[in-house]
Amino acid sequence: MEVPPGKWSKAKKLSLIHTKRRMLQLKRKEELSYNIRYISKVPVKLVMDREFLTLHPEDSLSKLVGSLRDEESSAVVVDEEGHLLGFITMKDLLRFFEPPRRYSIVGINLLKKYSISNASRVEDIMVRKPITIHLDENLGRAIGIMLETGKHHLPVVDDKNRVHGILEVKDIIRLIRIVSS
Repeated sequence: MEVPPGKWSKAKKLSLIHTKRRMLQLKRKEELSYNIRYISKVPVKLVMDREFLTLHPEDSLSKLVGSLRDEESSAVVVDEEGHLLGFITMKDLLRFFEPPRRYSIVGINLLKKYSISNASRVEDIMVRKPITIHLDENLGRAIGIMLETGKHHLPVVDDKNRVHGILEVKDIIRLIRIVSS
């Protein structure tokens, strides 16, 4: 039994469309996999943010809150030589103000307890042993650490534990956008 010429060409066209679509999908997948491999080999020091907020342990929380600006969502706590002593994110700051779960807040006296006083210091809320990434590592390692720990910010340190920058998820996403376009 013969296939009518009109139906054969329609089936052939559909097959050709599916083949082209599949080839485009494979090409996109290949490009994406190349981009991912490329990104994972990029050194952290090329992507990290070199301008970051630094504080000292004895600085007040008022100074921290006053220093946080538009894109900043973390601060590095260092000593006089720039050695990492601690790290603070917005989440750490919010935790400081979290009311106790078992009690309802009633009255102004309890609210005063959660306000910033001049006695409140950065050292009271900083993470003392933050998860870091070495200056010579690559983004593949950094992404692995971020996924493993759930951290969105990594202080970038050298062998002497001096801070050179902060690597944030947004920095990696920015690089992905550049490479993918």
